[in-house]
Amino acid sequence: MDVFACAGCGTELTAPVSRVALPVHTHYGAWEELHPPLMEPATYAVDPAPTGPPWRLWEDVGEEAAARQGLYAPVYAVPFGARNRIVIAPGDSRSMTLILEKCEGYCRGVDGRAGPNLACAGCGRPVATRIDDCGSWQTVWLEPAAVVPNSSGLPAGPPPCWDDLERVPPVEADGSWSRRWEAALGVMLAHLVAATEDRPVSLPSGPVSELLGHAVGRCLSPGPEARTVGLAGPGIPAPRPRPDILLVPRHPLTGAPWRPSGDEGAVVPLDGGVWAYLAHPDDETSPVPATGVVPQGVLRDDYPLPPHPWCPLLPNRDAFRHTLVRLPAVRGPRLSRFRAR
Repeated sequence: MDVFACAGCGTELTAPVSRVALPVHTHYGAWEELHPPLMEPATYAVDPAPTGPPWRLWEDVGEEAAARQGLYAPVYAVPFGARNRIVIAPGDSRSMTLILEKCEGYCRGVDGRAGPNLACAGCGRPVATRIDDCGSWQTVWLEPAAVVPNSSGLPAGPPPCWDDLERVPPVEADGSWSRRWEAALGVMLAHLVAATEDRPVSLPSGPVSELLGHAVGRCLSPGPEARTVGLAGPGIPAPRPRPDILLVPRHPLTGAPWRPSGDEGAVVPLDGGVWAYLAHPDDETSPVPATGVVPQGVLRDDYPLPPHPWCPLLPNRDAFRHTLVRLPAVRGPRLSRFRAR
C-alpha cells in the first residue's frame, strides 16, 4: 500500500491506500444533489487526462492543440490542468488545511474552480483540491507534482480481478435511477455511437434491452442492417454467433475492457458493477437463508412495494458528451451531428 507525502517537506498526506481503476462516473453527478465519496476507503485512482484549471476557450486553442489535450470535437473550454492527478476519499486525507481564499463553490460546498484549495500542514505548499459541492462526488485530488508516493510498509491485499466485480443495483432506495448507472450509460452510449458510426443497433433481449433499450433507441434508432450487440465477459457463455459489438466490463484494477482471447472485434466497455448486474440480474446477495430478517435483495410481495422509477433510464448527458468528444472517432463524417457544441 502507498502513502502519499508532500514533495516539499515529506509530511504524510494520506492514509495507506491501494490503487484501483478510475470509476467511470468520476466527473459526472446529478445537479443540485449531495453525493457520497467517489472512492472506497483505503483506495486511490489516477486520472490520465488533463483536468481542471487553467481553462482556455476552444477558439483560442485550435483543433490541433485541443487534440493534444485529448479533445477531438469543439467544446466551450479546454482544460490545461495536470495529468495523472490522484483521487482519494476525503476520509483518507491527512495533515492538510483549507486555503480559505480558494474555497469557492456553488451552494453546498467547494468545487475546486480556483485550483488547489488544500495546503500541506507541514510547509503550507498547495498540494490538493477538495471537491464536495452539490452535483459532485466527494473527493480529494492530489496534485501529481506536489506529492510523492512512498511505501507504507503494510502488505496490500490481493489486487482486484475479474472475480471482484460487484453488482450495482440500477435503482436507489428512494426509487430513483442510480447516478452511477446514469453516468455509466452515458459513457457506454458514447463508445457505442463511435463503434457503430451512428448506425442502427439491435440489442439482445433480456436485461440489456429492458434497462438500456430506451436510451440506446433514442440515440441509435433501430433500422435496416442494424449492428448486433451482445453481452460478453468473464463467467458467462460467449454469444454465438459473435455479435458485431460486445458489451464488456472494465477491469477493476486497470480499467481496461475485457476481451475474448484472440478476438479483435469491436467491444464497448461498461462499468464493471453495471455489467455484473446485467450479466447476473437474478443473483441473490446470499445463497444461505437468513433468520430474523429478509435477506438483502429479496423482493417482498406485501406492502410497501419496492421502489420503482417513474421514467425510463436515461444517460447522464454530460457523461455522453464529454466521453464522445474524447474519442478520435468523433471526427468521422458519420458523427457530424454529434460535433455541435
